Amino acid sequence: MENIYERIRLLRTQQNMTLKELSERAGLSISFLSQVERGNSSLAITSLQKIAEVLNVPMSSFFEEPAHNTFLTPKAERKQLKIERTNAIYTRLAGDFVGRALEPLYITLEPGLTQDVAYNHQGEEFYYVLQGKVVMKVGEQEYELLAGDAIHFPSSIDHSWYNPTDGLVHVISVLTPAIFRS
Repeated sequence: MENIYERIRLLRTQQNMTLKELSERAGLSISFLSQVERGNSSLAITSLQKIAEVLNVPMSSFFEEPAHNTFLTPKAERKQLKIERTNAIYTRLAGDFVGRALEPLYITLEPGLTQDVAYNHQGEEFYYVLQGKVVMKVGEQEYELLAGDAIHFPSSIDHSWYNPTDGLVHVISVLTPAIFRS
């Protein structure tokens, strides 16, 4: 259990967050959080949940013991996945370590692929088109992106995309918060 306190401090400092900022956003006193980070105070589950929300991590991450830090993601070991209601192929590019905040992905969009549902959530999204053409809808605005174009926006705005061509589209994306775990 003492590792929880170390992980809180590590996650906070990795996000360049002061104790005061964590205090204000979690609704917990600075002195209490300071004692928690030093392991001098017990921590209720409700307080831990507030801290996890502010740090943008699942509460379970405080209890997991990582086998080791993995920084390199060799091409041969990359994992592909599909998300429900889309035919896009996502390839994880991220390393795996405690406190990871970014989710870098290589995305392949099939010809004519349309994302029917607009999504929104906490965080940010960045896309860089490597090959092809994709139309991103962010809020009420549509953006046509060609190879070499990039777009970056808050994920809290409704967003969707489609591939209006008969060719594959290849995109590099970086999202926050990290959504996939090894």
